Amino acid sequence: MRVCLLASGSRGNSTLIEVDGCRLLIDAGLSGIETERRLSAVGLACDELHGILVTHEHHDHVGGIGPLARRHNLPVFIDRQTHAALPKLGNIDDLHHFSSGETFSLQNLSISPFSTTHDAINPVGFTIQSSEGKIGFATDLGIATRLVTEQLKNCRVLILEANHDEQMLQDGPYPWNLKQRIRSRHGHLSNSESCLLLEDISWSGLEAIFLAHLSEENNCPDLAVNTFRKTLTDCGHHPEIIIGRQNRASYCFEANLVKVS
Repeated sequence: MRVCLLASGSRGNSTLIEVDGCRLLIDAGLSGIETERRLSAVGLACDELHGILVTHEHHDHVGGIGPLARRHNLPVFIDRQTHAALPKLGNIDDLHHFSSGETFSLQNLSISPFSTTHDAINPVGFTIQSSEGKIGFATDLGIATRLVTEQLKNCRVLILEANHDEQMLQDGPYPWNLKQRIRSRHGHLSNSESCLLLEDISWSGLEAIFLAHLSEENNCPDLAVNTFRKTLTDCGHHPEIIIGRQNRASYCFEANLVKVS
């Protein structure tokens, strides 16, 4: 198992997941060339990928999908409504529609898209189940619903949004309407909101948590890490905490054996 945030933030998002011999991207918001460069930095070529999963239609999550898919003949898995909201995506030969709440298979993986709350057409998170354990992915969500909480339980690795510190956002430079959008039920989770979710889903088998979509203006890595570390310590668990960055790929979490709790 290997997980890496190739890019995370408001200017481009993409996550590499390699498990059971299957290599996927969740979103591809960087240019095709930059995605290729960051994959190369972690020892992979785009031709080695088995597909791209799409969470929602915002440009920072989909900007590179068309070029990557066409250049490397990659299958793309996308919600039908999200696909309809991307008229400029262009032709993709190997396109697969999924529906939220309906699990589908890819190679040896069982992939379950679930609904999230964000200001997009039909946004989703994912869980990926394999013989090596379960991976959960939930970013760009305004609230952690009961559905999200249930879906993210018993994960070996979590990719979870930690967009902003509430005080930094309040005191920061954003205009009031943008602050309100970020705070809304269709905006982004703060550090403290994500930690409330984590209290419900942390368990002894959680080995790594990636903090994703950190705002460069309204959060800072040390603050986010310290907030999450305190929550995890209070829960009695000590997984690795890995920060996603906008300008470079994150540290890669790698593990070979499923941890037995």
